Amino acid sequence: MDFFCTPIHTWYSLNKRDLPWRTTRDPYLIWLSEIIMQQTRIDQGLDYYNRFALEFPTVSDLASASEDQVLKLWQGLGYYSRARNLHFTAKYIQQQCHGIFPNDYKSILSLKGIGEYTAAAIASISFNLEYPAVDGNVYRVLSRYFGISTPIDSGAGKKTFYELAKELIKGNNPGMHNQALMEFGALQCTPKNPDCNSCPLNKQCYAFLNKKINELPAKQNKTKQRDRYFNYIVLLKENQTWLQKRTANDIWKNLYEFPVVETSEKTEIENLVKEPLFSEITDAAGNLQIENISDWKIHILSHQRIHYRFIQIRLTAENVGAANLVRVNKEDIFNFAVPRLLESYMNQHL
Repeated sequence: MDFFCTPIHTWYSLNKRDLPWRTTRDPYLIWLSEIIMQQTRIDQGLDYYNRFALEFPTVSDLASASEDQVLKLWQGLGYYSRARNLHFTAKYIQQQCHGIFPNDYKSILSLKGIGEYTAAAIASISFNLEYPAVDGNVYRVLSRYFGISTPIDSGAGKKTFYELAKELIKGNNPGMHNQALMEFGALQCTPKNPDCNSCPLNKQCYAFLNKKINELPAKQNKTKQRDRYFNYIVLLKENQTWLQKRTANDIWKNLYEFPVVETSEKTEIENLVKEPLFSEITDAAGNLQIENISDWKIHILSHQRIHYRFIQIRLTAENVGAANLVRVNKEDIFNFAVPRLLESYMNQHL
C-alpha cells in the first residue's frame, strides 16, 4: 500500500498544523484533544484544549475538579454528556487505575465515553499500537481514492473501511500514519470543493478520475430532527434573577438555565400564562409585570431544533414558588455553566 501511504506521509510532513497535542505522547492530553476536537473545528477547539490543559494538566487534576467546574469550562462546545463522561473517566482512572492511564487498546476502549476511534487514536499515538483511527476524514479519503460506494453509516460500510484501514497501517508508524490520514482529509481532501489539482493522489484517485468527488463518501440515512419549543422565564427583582439545574436525562443535563416552560408549539403569551408550570414558576411572585418578550429563535442540535424565546418578568414579591429555583445575583450569573443560547442572551441583557 506504499503507493497510497507514502504520498500522504510526505504531504503530512510538509503540511501538518502545529498543534500542542502533537508535541506529546501523554495519553491524557491525547484523549483530551480527541474528545474536544470531536465537538468542533480546530480553530475553535484549540482554545478549549488550552484552557483544559492549563486548568487540569493531569488526569488527577481533572478527577479532583467538581462537575460544575468541568461543565463551565466546556460551556459552548455542546454534547455535554461527553464532558460528564470525561470527568467520570478521569475519576475512574484516578481511583481504579492509581492515576495511570491504561496502555492497551482493550482497556482504553472499556473506559466510559471512549469509542473505537478514540481508543485507536490514543493507542497508536501514545503507545505505538497498530490500531487504525477511522473518523469522517478517513472515510472520505478512502472512499474517494479507492472508489468505495458502500454507505459509511452502514454495518457493511464500517467493516469494509475498518478492514482497509487496518491493512494500510501495517508496517507504518501508527501514530504518525493515523494523524497523517486524518490531517489529509481535514486540509486536502475536504468535504466540499477539494483542491484535487494539487493533490498528490490525483493520478490514481477513483473519485477524481471518474468525477464522483461530490458523491463519495455515500450515506444511507439522514439525521432525523424533532422540534421543541422552550419558553424561558427570566425572573428579575432588583439585582437578582433565578436559575434552575437541568437534572433530567435530556439535553444539557446538569447545566443551568432560566426556568423554562416547554410547549408543543409556539404559544401566545395569553395561553402560556395558563400553563400549570408557568403558575408554579411564578407562584407567590405578586403582580406580574412582563417587561419584554423576545422573538422566537432557533438553536440547531444534531437531532433537535430548539425553538426558544425569553419572557422577562419583573417581580413585586420576595419569593417565587418553584422550590428548585436558585436565586442568583446578576454579577454571579456567569459562574454557572449554561447552554450557549442562554450565554448569548445573558451577555446582551444581564
